[in-house]
Amino acid sequence: MIAYSLLQGHYLAHHLTLAGSGDESLTRSLAAARVDMNPHQVDASLFALRSPLSKGVLLADEVGLGKTIEAGLVIAQRWAEQRRRILLIVPASLRKQWQQELAEKFSLESTIVEASTYKDLKANGHARPFAALRGVVISSYEFAARKAEELKKITWDVVVIDEAHRLRNVYKKGSSMRAKELREALDGRFKVLLTATPLQNSLMELYGLVSVIDDDHFGGEDSFRTLYAGARSNPASLEALRERLLPICHRTLRKQVQQAGHINFTRRHAKTFSFEPDANEVLLYQSVSSFLQSGTSVAYGDKPNQLVHLQVMKILGSSTFAVSKYLEKVIERLQVKQRSIGIDVSDDLDAFNELADEFDNEDEEEEEVDPEKLKREILELNEYLKLARSIGSNAKGQALLNKLPSVLDEIIARGGARKAVIFTESVRTQTYLNDLLVKNGYAGQTVLLNGSNTDPLSKQIYEEWKARHPDKAERSGSKSADMKAAIVEAFKSDDKTILIATESGAEGINLQFCSLVINYDLPWNPQRIEQRIGRCHRYGQKIDVVVVNMLNLKNQAEQRIYELLSQKFQLFDGVFGSSDEVLGTIERGIDFERTVLEILQRCRTDDDIKREFDELTESLKSKIDDDIKSTRAKVLENLDQDVVSRLKDRQGSVQQAIGDYTRRLLLAARAELPGAVFDEPGAIRFRHDGKTYTTMWPDADDRGWEFFRLADGNLATQMLEGARQRDHKGEAAALTLSPSLYPFPGQLADVANLRGQSGWLQVSRVTVTRNGAPKDTILLSCLTDSGELVEPATADRLLMVPVVAESVASLPGDRSRLGIVEEEHLEEFKRRINEENARWLDEEESRLDNYARDLEVELDAQIAALEEEIKEMQRRRRSPELGMEEKLKLGRDIKRREGAMDDLKLSKFEKRRAIRRQVGDMMDEIAESLTVRPVTTHLFTMRWSVV
Repeated sequence: MIAYSLLQGHYLAHHLTLAGSGDESLTRSLAAARVDMNPHQVDASLFALRSPLSKGVLLADEVGLGKTIEAGLVIAQRWAEQRRRILLIVPASLRKQWQQELAEKFSLESTIVEASTYKDLKANGHARPFAALRGVVISSYEFAARKAEELKKITWDVVVIDEAHRLRNVYKKGSSMRAKELREALDGRFKVLLTATPLQNSLMELYGLVSVIDDDHFGGEDSFRTLYAGARSNPASLEALRERLLPICHRTLRKQVQQAGHINFTRRHAKTFSFEPDANEVLLYQSVSSFLQSGTSVAYGDKPNQLVHLQVMKILGSSTFAVSKYLEKVIERLQVKQRSIGIDVSDDLDAFNELADEFDNEDEEEEEVDPEKLKREILELNEYLKLARSIGSNAKGQALLNKLPSVLDEIIARGGARKAVIFTESVRTQTYLNDLLVKNGYAGQTVLLNGSNTDPLSKQIYEEWKARHPDKAERSGSKSADMKAAIVEAFKSDDKTILIATESGAEGINLQFCSLVINYDLPWNPQRIEQRIGRCHRYGQKIDVVVVNMLNLKNQAEQRIYELLSQKFQLFDGVFGSSDEVLGTIERGIDFERTVLEILQRCRTDDDIKREFDELTESLKSKIDDDIKSTRAKVLENLDQDVVSRLKDRQGSVQQAIGDYTRRLLLAARAELPGAVFDEPGAIRFRHDGKTYTTMWPDADDRGWEFFRLADGNLATQMLEGARQRDHKGEAAALTLSPSLYPFPGQLADVANLRGQSGWLQVSRVTVTRNGAPKDTILLSCLTDSGELVEPATADRLLMVPVVAESVASLPGDRSRLGIVEEEHLEEFKRRINEENARWLDEEESRLDNYARDLEVELDAQIAALEEEIKEMQRRRRSPELGMEEKLKLGRDIKRREGAMDDLKLSKFEKRRAIRRQVGDMMDEIAESLTVRPVTTHLFTMRWSVV
């Protein structure tokens, strides 16, 4: 019989909830995550959490290495530390994906704050909705910037900014006000910036990103340009910049991860299903396009609203069935409202509202409507509608039908499952495709995924899913999220072959069991395409992914768009799809989409289209500069073998730490849950109150068991909280321990060496707080009856040995020897803390010294700039073409600048003294924040004997 005492449960509960820094701080979050963490991700997360003095970090791993997981681990750790004011700022299109990743992998609930939720919170009496929410708050860039003043008033514990390259030009005068508003609103908050492309076109972009994290890391724009980005830029200055970035920027390369042997990256291969629409399809496309571009219609006005134009172009490129439904809505709107068309005329494009949030489109003014013109226009649109309805089949749909069997056979030959996910932007087209496939050999093999899933098949799948998952703990509480889970589970089953998904339907789902992606409609936004393909081409994918694109051979604009996305953005081939360099040429995918739309709005002929797309291609090419690639490598990439060896070492340490943590958690369950049934000594699962619990999350998910780990409100958390709160200080327990009964593989050799001996063990918990961050340790003071010291590591393992007998013992009359040992251990702990503090203090002193030197360079740069201005003005003043009045004005301007320059020169030494004084004050403040004031709490004293 394996038994553990409540005293051991009390100890294990304290041990499992220690707060700390470094590797040990992450173990609890790692053990609770539903993801097999890669060593480079743990490395990046530890980098972000390593110093309590840090104002934030830039995590810049290359594409495909899982920066979302790294940030999620940081968030989970802050959550575990009860620091739960957490803000995520992400592209609008990624909000749901982030929400689902946090829920699935880290069991963290989050709230997406957008216009509707904000309005609801206001209506419910919350004057500051962001402050009213507890936990993880997710917002788009656009909405966060609009609410910058409110964000500024909240003391966020951590702010994560995804796709942070959007902020890289924040330093520029006249650049995005959105970036400047966010930087100001989040000043002083700990920030984690995520981007694979921190440096795209200029070293100044690094200055911009670092200034978002810490405005005091570099002295100023002028000094940075002088020292690193200007004419003085050379190998020595680039190495100096790299050194300055080491404490704040972390970048891992795919090459390093591959060399460490941690990820086997699969490739993606491109295919096209080309087709030629028939004469009526071409006529419909051309007629509606011309009507849209005419500039004289009532429906679209003299200058079509960009968002409306984009909506129509997407529907036109999808299917004639989508076009007919759209025309019906347009005609109805014109007949009833008798005014121009807005994007609200159709809800066919599932994710269009999110796109509209990013587009910053201006409303068009309403104009008077000519009744006769309106009447003629409705008649014309009815002719187009009649034409659309007359088209019984689409060449694109037939091409898909004809070629789908062979590509599915190819997937099976590669060792994959006979499955395909087909993406369309239109709900109407989704219905058409489903009907087409069902009627042509795929009946019972299709599932649909969109923003609502109100069709009968989806409802049936959802009800069956609920029946298979009756326990509400297995559900998210959100019907839309559970519907997605039900659809994905159905698609994964053997009897389903095809998932037809819209944009919003596919957000946040993982389909690595499928290796065929078909873009029935191809978005123009490269980042959206990456997200689509990334549903399947991701970590866990076993074989290469095939990406199929439908290509209209009679539409030159579509062909040129495909050529750009394929050849310049490299989305469809290779190991990682789009490279950092290429995808980083755009700050927002919507910017590229807008550029394409403007070309289509301007162009009337194929020659126009060719010329405009040639110019766009050339502009993209010029942005991908070889010199910048070389500079990026020198500044951001540490290519020596130390990184690879560190990652290899990390792999072992992570697994060992998680293994030790989960073993302790299971031992605590043996102590604290008297009804728990373990079927065998070393079992990692047990039964309790009619449920099966396991520390292996894949087993829990696959078999419908409970994942036994620390999460809010669950059994493990309640168990440990109860054990921690118990008071064992009053009297000592006497435990007789048997190492031979230890349930897990491997003997506790050092404990076994104590067989036949007895002694006393005193246990205390010590906490120090540095700059607001707590760090705990447990002091184990252990002596044998013969007075020999037992090492703390052995004393720790002593408390993990099963109990064969337990009684009450009187506390020893003289505990002075135990007290002396505990004091020695406390001094050793304080010494380690002081060494750690000294390292951080040295780093901060070095950073601030560099900052002080930067400020002096900034002053010199300002003086030099004034001198250049004065020389230029004096040159212009000598021009014989200048009139007397202009010469006098220039003379006055020169005198003013000379005065300003003299003031700068005279104040230079005083400013230098002020800078040094400022740095000294900052150092004193930092040193005070690190002052060690340990608080010791005695937990218990026990009598032990080993048999």
